[in-house]
Amino acid sequence: MARRYDSRTTIFSPEGRLYQIEYAMEAISHAGIVIGVLSKDGVVLAAEKKVTGKLLDMSGAKGGSYGGSGEKIFLLNSNVISGVAGITADANSLINYARQAAQRHLFMYNEDIPVELLAQRLCDLKQGYTQYGGLRPFGVSLLYAGYDPHYQFQLYHSDPSGNYSGWKATCIGANNGTATSLLKQDYKEDISVEDAIELVLKVMSKTMDSTTLGSEKLEFATLTLDAEKKPKAKIYNPAEIDALLQRHGLGKKDEEAAVPTASDSTV
Repeated sequence: MARRYDSRTTIFSPEGRLYQIEYAMEAISHAGIVIGVLSKDGVVLAAEKKVTGKLLDMSGAKGGSYGGSGEKIFLLNSNVISGVAGITADANSLINYARQAAQRHLFMYNEDIPVELLAQRLCDLKQGYTQYGGLRPFGVSLLYAGYDPHYQFQLYHSDPSGNYSGWKATCIGANNGTATSLLKQDYKEDISVEDAIELVLKVMSKTMDSTTLGSEKLEFATLTLDAEKKPKAKIYNPAEIDALLQRHGLGKKDEEAAVPTASDSTV
């Protein structure tokens, strides 16, 4: 039955379903997991990288700075970071669109864009790609971790349909059911950033496909406030990730060698 109605995003099935959107969400469920946890004094994001290998040039990621490895976690604005799961090319297009939207808002109003407004802007674009012929949905989901003065720290999730929702802790990508169960068990309302980091690393260690955690398989970022009460986004570089894992007793032992794997087009 599905084959008669899945050739266009504009055709509903008799059950009221849009199969192309469901197929886009299926692509995301095979991507590397991304976990976000909201705390009282910050937001933590962690992501599993799929593109790994000893010959991969990671020189651009060693500085940490704003782009990570350019695969999973990105800085959208000074007050918003994002984690993506799905098709890499689609993610890059949406990240560029979000950065331009944030800069337009800053130029017009001389203030950082509110987190929910930025999520709405991207969702408006994604919803349009489900309604017009000749287009296909974006095969990527995003987690937005951000801060604004009115609602403080926030965590949002959006999917290919154009829906978005706010969360205290959530995940996207492969093994998200297992990760969600672990987050439900261990998440507390008044959790601190340090406890959130520990929780995220614990969940990642139990849901990632690899047996050990290391900087070649993991991206990590936090959003906190600096001494002047302004949002401070930090995307960890590989050395900082390894140090963080060692501090929490999750790092690789010296005799363990990394096992690089080839990747497909989803991250």
